[in-house]
Amino acid sequence: MKLSKKIYLIAGLCLALALPACSKQENKTAPAKEEAKHEAPAVVHETKAIVAPHAETNEIKGTIIETFDSGGYTYMQIDSNGKKIWAAVRPVKVKAGDEVALLSGGVMKNFHSRTLDRTFDEIIFSAGIKGKAPVALPHTAEGNNDFAKAMSAEGVNPVDQQAVANVTMGSSKAIVPFQEIKIDKAEGKNGVTVEEVFAKAQELNGKKVLVRGKVLKFSPKIMGKNWIHIQDGTGNPMQNTHDLVVTTMDQAAPESVILVEGVLAKDKDFGAGYKYKAIIEDAVIIK
Repeated sequence: MKLSKKIYLIAGLCLALALPACSKQENKTAPAKEEAKHEAPAVVHETKAIVAPHAETNEIKGTIIETFDSGGYTYMQIDSNGKKIWAAVRPVKVKAGDEVALLSGGVMKNFHSRTLDRTFDEIIFSAGIKGKAPVALPHTAEGNNDFAKAMSAEGVNPVDQQAVANVTMGSSKAIVPFQEIKIDKAEGKNGVTVEEVFAKAQELNGKKVLVRGKVLKFSPKIMGKNWIHIQDGTGNPMQNTHDLVVTTMDQAAPESVILVEGVLAKDKDFGAGYKYKAIIEDAVIIK
C-alpha cells in the first residue's frame, strides 16, 4: 500500500513539472510570434524620430491654450494636468479655452513644420478629437481631409507617415506600407478594389468578392493557412485601408499580380493579435 502511494506521488510530481514545459512549447508556436516578426522598426529620419508613448492609451484630456491652422492641420497646445502638449489633427473648429479629449497618436521628436518654419521638440499626430469631425478650411480646401497629403506638405516622408499611421490609427503591426502602384479592378459583378473592400465591408460581409492586387507579403502555414497581403494602389494609408489580407491554401509569389476570390469577413478577430477590419477568407487564386 505504501509503495502504491509513492508511485502516485511520483506520477503527480512528474505531471506538475511537465505542464509548464508543455505551456512553453505551445507558446513557441503561437501565431503572436509570427506577428512579432513584422513589427515596424524604430524610424529615424534626419533629426527626428517617431516614438509612441501615447499610442494605444486612453484619450488625452486637457484645455486648449492656443491653436491655429497650417498646412492642412489644426495645431493646438493643450494643458493636460499641468503638462503642456502640442498636437496636430485634421482640420477642426476649436478655440483657446475649449476642453478637448485627444485620441491616441504617434509622437514625433524634433519635428520641423515647413509651413510654419517652426520646430516642435515633441508633437502628437493625433487621430482626432473625440466628438469632433474634420472640417474644410478655405485655404486648404483641396485635399484638406487627406492626412497623408498634409504630412507630405509638411515634410514628413512616406516611411514616417506609415509609422505614424501604425500608432495613430491603431493598425496591425503587420500592415505593409503603401505602395505607389495601379492595378485594374477585377471584372464582374463581384469585382471590388481594395479600398471598396473596407468601405463596403458591412454590405459585403459574408459574401464572395473578386479582388485583383499585387502580392506584397506572403506568410505560409500560419494557423493552417497561407496569409497574403495585396494592394492595388487604392485606399488610404492613414486609415490602413490600402492593405488587404487574404487567407488561402494556394501559393503566391511576392511581387506577382493575382486575382483572388473568397468570402469577405468584417471585424474578424482570430485572437493572438490577428484582428482585421476586413479580410478575405478561404480564397482561391484564379490567376
